[in-house]
Formats: sequence, structure tokens, C-alpha cells
Amino acid sequence: MTALPDWIALSNQEVTGSKHKNRMLTNGGCPKTALSIKDALEALEGRWKLLILFSLSGGSKRFKQISREVPGITDKTLSKELKNLEGNKLITRNVYDTFPPTVEYAITDHGRSLENVLEGLHYWGLKHRAMVIEE
Repeated sequence: MTALPDWIALSNQEVTGSKHKNRMLTNGGCPKTALSIKDALEALEGRWKLLILFSLSGGSKRFKQISREVPGITDKTLSKELKNLEGNKLITRNVYDTFPPTVEYAITDHGRSLENVLEGLHYWGLKHRAMVIEE
């Protein structure tokens, strides 16, 4: 098994409460940090991509299954977002030779590497809701 890249190990430490926390907002950043954050935001921009990945975390799904699990998304937007996620290697699109053709989408290992990001957003969202929304 290969060692985790430093950035994954650091994000894992942050989520798991290790003493060696990476404090980007407290300590400031460098231009390389800003570039990597920009790259991540471009791959995940919008309100739907992470919800689509969350839907696919339970296994491969067809278009309509994803559509039902991501309430409020239009078919046109879902189609565009799936193409973008596939282009960023976060999901795969598998076409099966049936009549009519069956198309399934699945999260990739690269997509699953966002686990800590989703977990962190989940906990931050809970705190945010308690602090701002449910005042």
C-alpha cells in the first residue's frame, strides 16, 4: 500500500482530531495553496456536484435514480454536471449493450478521495445551521 500524499494525510488529521492540524486560515497560505484550492473549486463548483457524488456513494446508479436522489436538479443540469464530473475523473459512465442501452454512473477512487471533504462539510454545515440558521 502506498503512503498517502501529505495533503490527504493532513486533511485526515484535521477530521480525526490529530494534534498536527493544518491551519490554513490561521497561518495564511502561499500562491501554490491558492492554486490548488482554485483547482478543487473548479472541479466541484456549483450546488450539485457533491450531492451527485453523495448519491453515487451507495453504488452505481442510472440517470433517473440520481435525479430522484438529488431533489431539485433538472435533467439538463444533471446531464451537464455528470459530464463535468466524468471529465474530472470523479465518476465513470458505463454503457451496456442492451435494448434500449443501459447507462450507469459510478464514483471512482478519485471521487471517493473526497470523503474527508464531504465529512468536513457535513460537520461544518451542522455548526453553521446551529449558529446562523437556527438562531
